[in-house]
Amino acid sequence: MNDEPAVRALAAALLARGWRLASAESCTGGLVAAACTSVAGSSDWFERGFVTYSNESKIELLGVEPALLEAHGAVSEEVARAMVRGALAHSRAQLALAVTGIAGPGGAVPGKPVGTVWLAWGDASGIRAERLQLAGDRAAVRAGTVAAALARLIEAARS
Repeated sequence: MNDEPAVRALAAALLARGWRLASAESCTGGLVAAACTSVAGSSDWFERGFVTYSNESKIELLGVEPALLEAHGAVSEEVARAMVRGALAHSRAQLALAVTGIAGPGGAVPGKPVGTVWLAWGDASGIRAERLQLAGDRAAVRAGTVAAALARLIEAARS
């Protein structure tokens, strides 16, 4: 999948606002950050990425409350929103994205089948979240997540 056009659109929108981006990624393992930084000039708008694959890393690097993880699980709207808050608090970015999901082939639990992904994104004015249910194998779920994340970030940066 070629994410370069979306990344270039995101870059233009962020630069127009003088904003920088931080990502906090679980199931994508840094693929959003990799897509962003694959484009020359990304140091002007990509501030940092957190790969918080384990619950412990979500707690230690982003300040996600252990009680949230216990009550809702890592793949939840509540945790995705907390990851965005943590990415904003632990960076110099004005816009942050969080991704947490079940890419498969294992890991499904009742109510959260393989392909369940929570995206959250936001800035100082608020955080939005969206549940995705993606089809396909692990690579397809991860690629679909990156594409959806970039689209939401472009919207956010332009609004």
